[in-house]
Order: sequence, then structure tokens, then C-alpha cells
Amino acid sequence: MHYASADEGIRAPGLRLVLTAGVPGPWGEAAKAIFHLKKLHYLPVRQDAGVVDPELLRWTNQSGAPAAMYESERPRTGWAEILFLAERLAPEPRLVPRDPELRAQMLGLCFELCGEQGLGWCRRLELMARQPAAAPPEAGSMQWKYGIADAADTAAATRRIGEILGVLAAQLARGRASGGRYFFGAELCALDLYWAAFSNMLAPMPPERCPIPERMRPIYAYLAPGAAPVDARLLEHRDFVFDRHLPLPMDF
Repeated sequence: MHYASADEGIRAPGLRLVLTAGVPGPWGEAAKAIFHLKKLHYLPVRQDAGVVDPELLRWTNQSGAPAAMYESERPRTGWAEILFLAERLAPEPRLVPRDPELRAQMLGLCFELCGEQGLGWCRRLELMARQPAAAPPEAGSMQWKYGIADAADTAAATRRIGEILGVLAAQLARGRASGGRYFFGAELCALDLYWAAFSNMLAPMPPERCPIPERMRPIYAYLAPGAAPVDARLLEHRDFVFDRHLPLPMDF
């Protein structure tokens, strides 16, 4: 993927998306998938993992990615903010159900993937726990942001991931039982896209589909002690969503 510099992104009009270059960061990949489905053209802006770019920090009010910037509006850096910006800019196809009960259920499951103590959060805790870290972690570091010093949260991460995967598998079964192909039946929704993006943290697709740096593949494929493999039906659903709706190979 070709990235604009921070300065180019700041000066450009329209929709810009700050992304961590070279890796399939799940929050960024989910934002890209949402914009792709909605045919929203955006300018990718480069952020390098572990590097604090003063220009990006002033512009987006955060040191990481993703961040969606639209015209002169406020930064959208949370997963829900980015989703609802996309829903406003391109109302069709809808990725958030109109029905309020289904909307609440879907957004709750999205939080289980994307939010604090969600799958992405807990997976990062799992992986960081394998690496030596300063005690206490340096303020501003990834370990500090995710609370690696909280031993209870870190110890519970693998169990929490298993719980979330169980809830997702049950929802997929309900969607299939209703005669549909997606988590909530016949229509693709945001949850399908978030699962497609976040699943690569647990079971990355093969190199021809997801060409992550080879040094990262065994890290992402790591199975924590006591963790069960990801349900094959969830991975089959991930592959279906990519094949039907998203460009391959992944480009980052």
C-alpha cells in the first residue's frame, strides 16, 4: 500500500485514514474493510509502529493508529467512531442494523472484539506477557497502555478470549439457523467485518492471502497454554467474508 506522509495527509482534503504501515493491525484492517464495503475513497497516511510522530500526535490527538480524519472535523480514533462516521458518509450498504434490539446485540458483540478487555485487547496482553518488559512499564509504551502490570487481567486474557470465541460461535450458529450466511442472518454487518480482521491475530490466513512479515507469523499463530484452537466454523466464516466482500491478498 502506498502511504502519504503526515504532512501530506494534514494538507489533503476529504477522508484520510492513518494506518500502521506493514502489519495487519486489526483495528486498522477493520476500518479499511468498512470503507471498502461502502466505496469510500480515502488517503492512507503512514504511521510507523512504536514511533511517536509529533505531527500525527498534534493532528489526531493520539500516537497510534487507526485514526479517521474527515475534512476539518474532529479525529475519529475509536472503532465505533470510525464505524459511525462511515455510516454517515455512506448510509448504504448499512453495516449497523436499523432494528434497535439487533443494533444493541451487534454493537455489544463488536465491543467484545474491539473494546477494552475484548478479543484484540486480550490477545495483545497474551502476546506481550511472553516478552520481557520494564517493571513498571514505561508510560506511553504499549505495555503501559494495555495495563500489562495488572497481573489479574493478564492471567485472565486466555480465558476471556475463549469466552468471546464461544459467544461468536453461538451467534454464527443462530445466524445460520435462521437461513442466513452471516452472524445476523441474511445481511452482512459490521460484526462480520470485525471478525474477519481480528481473526488474523489468532489464526492468520496463509501468506498468499495475508502476506504479513514472516517474523510475525509465528507470533500471531501462538496458542497460549490452555487455549483451545479457534472453532473451524468461525475461520470458515472469516474466509467466506474475505472471498465474497474484501480484496485479497491483504495489502498493508
